[in-house]
Amino acid sequence: MSNVTLVTTFFLSGIPHAPALDTMLFVTFLVIYILTVLGNFLILMVIRVDSHLHTPMYYFLTNLSFIDMWFSTVTVPKMLMTLVSPRGGAISFHSCVAQLYCFHFLGSTECFLYTVMSYDRYLAISYPLRYSSMMGGRVCALLAAGTWLTGSLHSAIQHYFCDAPPILKLACADTSANEMVIFVNIGVVASGCFFLISLSYVSIVCSILRIRTSEGRHRAFQTCASHCIVVLCFFGPGLFIYLRPGSRDAVDGIVAVFYTVLTPLLNPVVYTLRNKEVKKALLKIKYGTSISTGIIIKVTASFKDLNPYMLSS
Repeated sequence: MSNVTLVTTFFLSGIPHAPALDTMLFVTFLVIYILTVLGNFLILMVIRVDSHLHTPMYYFLTNLSFIDMWFSTVTVPKMLMTLVSPRGGAISFHSCVAQLYCFHFLGSTECFLYTVMSYDRYLAISYPLRYSSMMGGRVCALLAAGTWLTGSLHSAIQHYFCDAPPILKLACADTSANEMVIFVNIGVVASGCFFLISLSYVSIVCSILRIRTSEGRHRAFQTCASHCIVVLCFFGPGLFIYLRPGSRDAVDGIVAVFYTVLTPLLNPVVYTLRNKEVKKALLKIKYGTSISTGIIIKVTASFKDLNPYMLSS
């Protein structure tokens, strides 16, 4: 009869740090998490309200904002619990599996979505006259649904931060084959997506350089700059961690915190601070609300002037 130990609970070690920094780290990550959720939710609402933003680019951006809200929610609250209480790092086996699946599902979906967004920018710049017919509403919906479905299937392959590499370190048996599967699975998909994105942007740059006016070239580069920044911040840390089999030092933990905590925050920051259309929509909502409030106050004052006994309190 084989000697089998049934594992029911894992303990997350968290970020290597001095205990005196618990409070500071808790407040820092809590603020970042709140800003991430509110920022991405704000983008969702702005795009929903402003009809001028009902275009393929912003349709994919709503998907990205929705993913980033949950991508951060999957890991950060548990990270905060480890900082608050010594028992906060305990996580059941089933919760660990669920967290790991959701983490890779959302991460894979975001990876595929960035690829689709680069393809969208390629069509918009290279084929401006045919762009609306090539990227219609049905095509956008199919591409977005495809990213979610592909992300779900891809994450199911390694359905084992409960992350795969730290869990494999706990195993007593030889896990070299498992590490190679993770390496090939994530490496091929992430590298493939990054290659397609790079290929799209090489074509985009060639198309931009053919634009005659400097103003037109500047506007085209401005359109793609935000996407490039977010893509580099997303793919860089991920490739650093997962494409180095056997290297699981403290640096990996710091890099993992970057792309699970800070990268989801970059989406609303980059797309609002660098995007004129989103900033214009935000101002329109802000001043539109102020104007509406002012009109209500003026109408109420007029009624009071007509009859001093009306609306008195």
